[in-house]
Amino acid sequence: MNKTGKAIRMERILDRKTRKTVIVPMDHGLTVGPIEGLIDLEDAVNKVAEGGANAVLGHMGLPLHGHRGYGRDVGLIIHLSASSSLGPDPNHKVLVTSVEDGIRVGADAVSIHVNVGADDEAQMLADLGKVARTCDLWGMPLLAMMYPRGKKVKSEHDVEYVKHAARIGAELGVDIVKTNYTGSPETFKEVVKGCSVPVVIAGGPKMDTEHQVLEMVRDAIDVGASGLSIGRNIFQAENPTLFVRRLSKIVHEDYTVEEVEKVEL
Repeated sequence: MNKTGKAIRMERILDRKTRKTVIVPMDHGLTVGPIEGLIDLEDAVNKVAEGGANAVLGHMGLPLHGHRGYGRDVGLIIHLSASSSLGPDPNHKVLVTSVEDGIRVGADAVSIHVNVGADDEAQMLADLGKVARTCDLWGMPLLAMMYPRGKKVKSEHDVEYVKHAARIGAELGVDIVKTNYTGSPETFKEVVKGCSVPVVIAGGPKMDTEHQVLEMVRDAIDVGASGLSIGRNIFQAENPTLFVRRLSKIVHEDYTVEEVEKVEL
């Protein structure tokens, strides 16, 4: 295991002082197409980088057509798995990129998506295990998007399912788990407590107000979350740069929601 290389790269994703992170995923173009906020990848990356995001996440097209467009420094996470909304089973994620591909384009970390409980869970778990071992070999940090989705899952935000999905990621050796927020600090505390690696919250569908997002992030941080990995609620915000700055103040400087809503550019 290349511990030194992984530690160096992790500092590009997790802030060295706070050990927390603000990640903006931009992999939606493959899943659902060129949606609002991601028509121009270069512009989207620059807006969130200017706001202080620790990293952006996307497929191989991101470093080719968007990452560090104007030289602003931001970490790069290459996403390895995919499915499209037009496919017969969008919950079945397949590997479309390798860890070595990520290394070649200068990634600071790679990520993989697993839908726990889906019909093809077994294959996704097998892929996760193999990718985790390859990441250990190369000293590459691995973020796993662990979501409970399937016939047995009554609610994707139920704490019993979410904490199980998060624990699976930790058991298979990932470095950061991304998963759904369970709706309350009390329940999400169980997720963090049951996962031995840093946990970051997903943003999910676009929320009605930015205030709701800020409150969710504040509540998650209060019970031990290591940050966030939020896409649409950031890049589709009225001012993505300002919104990232406010989120970063909560994550890295412990601002309250009331304090951070007064922050301007």
